[in-house]
Amino acid sequence: MNSACTKPLKWHTEPMNKPQQRNTESKQELRPKGRKIGYVRVSDADQSEALQVDALKEAGCDTIYGDLGVSGAIKDRCSLETLLGELGSGDTLVVWKLDRLSRSVLHLLQLLEDLRENGVDFIALTQRIDTTTSIGRLLYGQLAVFAEFEREQIRERTKAGMEAARARGVHIGRPRAIPPEVVPILKERLHSGMASVDELAEELELSPQTIIRAVNKVAVV
Repeated sequence: MNSACTKPLKWHTEPMNKPQQRNTESKQELRPKGRKIGYVRVSDADQSEALQVDALKEAGCDTIYGDLGVSGAIKDRCSLETLLGELGSGDTLVVWKLDRLSRSVLHLLQLLEDLRENGVDFIALTQRIDTTTSIGRLLYGQLAVFAEFEREQIRERTKAGMEAARARGVHIGRPRAIPPEVVPILKERLHSGMASVDELAEELELSPQTIIRAVNKVAVV
């Protein structure tokens, strides 16, 4: 979670055409099976979130979380992390556009795969993606395939980068060096949760300490 954020931004909305409840029993019977929870994000602090909030209210969201002035490339966002922690089976996450959730294809696929595994539906209003429908649910059936394909591509790029370094005469012995161009790939895999330090070390035949030193030393632009 973003350490600079101490409290998530949150809106509550009043449900439309709220039915009259006479007792606790009737309330329980009329209560929806799952909640619609919205998420908004604007990358510029001067931009307004009003358009997104209005669209999510119109879509029937019970609660809306928002990260304002935060880039979609940042994975650890205060309100998003809080929202994901509150979602449960039967709930639906609603966003205005896919890029509000993430600008990284890999991170987006990972998020959607996690939602599917936890029984959470997903709606992107602008792209008309809606997994609460039978056609929309086909999307979730393909997520694992796309995510694994992306992971495999990253693994291949990592190995290719190491082989290219060896071909250039870069010494990969003790201490072993990781080429700078490979570090962003390793960092992406670690931050997205796709691989642990030990898994990367085993894959590249390096020590975990070498992986940690390389990732901490080289900054990703």
